[in-house]
Amino acid sequence: MPDDIHELTLYVQSKKAVTTFYRPPTAGSTSRPEATMTGLGGGIPAPGSSGDAVGESVFFLSDDQARCQAMVEETAAQRGYHVHVIDIERVGRIERLVAEHLRGVQKFPVLISALGRRLEGVEAFTEDELAAIMPADLKSVRAFSYLKVRGGDLDKIKRLLETLREVKELHFLTGDWDILIVLEFDPTAANKRRVLDFVTEQIRGIPEVIDTSTIIPEYSLTKFPL
Repeated sequence: MPDDIHELTLYVQSKKAVTTFYRPPTAGSTSRPEATMTGLGGGIPAPGSSGDAVGESVFFLSDDQARCQAMVEETAAQRGYHVHVIDIERVGRIERLVAEHLRGVQKFPVLISALGRRLEGVEAFTEDELAAIMPADLKSVRAFSYLKVRGGDLDKIKRLLETLREVKELHFLTGDWDILIVLEFDPTAANKRRVLDFVTEQIRGIPEVIDTSTIIPEYSLTKFPL
């Protein structure tokens, strides 16, 4: 079971409708012709007829809200969260009025995290916002390397670094260091030694790179989409 901080509540607001389904009379029963109204869908029992009319309340969720719910559930599954979905049209009026989380809410759906952060309205449900409200432990191994390079063709250095699969980000700097790169490795095969071997062999192997300094975090969390 996920811990409390990995619990979210999604409030949606469906629309209620009443449908009437016609069941033909059972064998041996009688019906009066005038008791049936005809329409495009065939015989529909009128009030007071002997046919069985079953009135049933059904709830329809708009496609916009259904899409938001699907996005939340998919993101939660990827990032290790559990989502409790509540349709406010199906809960009791008193419960709805006293729900502290819904005070002041104008638009649905509403997603509320255990820490109290909320997304409100269809427009707020984007991949970036969902990732931010559900921070996730990074499963990959990342490292951050500062590079000092000889003066020369920075475009050439940039192209060489771009060819390395492990280089995920590259930033040109001013100050003591010239470039910052973000490295990412498969956690099943990576450790500190492998990261440093990569830096010393592959990054330092570029003739223009004259020095490096690498930081390898002990733990990483991200609010970016995975």
